[in-house]
Amino acid sequence: MAASSRAQVLDLYRAMLRESKHFSAYNYRTYAVRRIRDAFRENKNVKDPVEIQALVNKAKRDLGIIRRQVLIGQMYSTHKLIIENQEKPRT
Repeated sequence: MAASSRAQVLDLYRAMLRESKHFSAYNYRTYAVRRIRDAFRENKNVKDPVEIQALVNKAKRDLGIIRRQVLIGQMYSTHKLIIENQEKPRT
């Protein structure tokens, strides 16, 4: 993979993770982060430049979807789950 292509993929990976952490719902947030990591890990050994470009284009579309879903999720308030409200035990 060319250096510029590698940098582009890493930037896209970071942007997707950063944006997915803005989901207000815990389940969506954890699913998105897990799915992004799995997808990038699954395709880390791809060497064909045409296939790499196709995967980059798909990831850019997915980033747009994540951004739209985050905005929609922020329009509707939800209560936090018990797992999110846990305070650190006092010692």
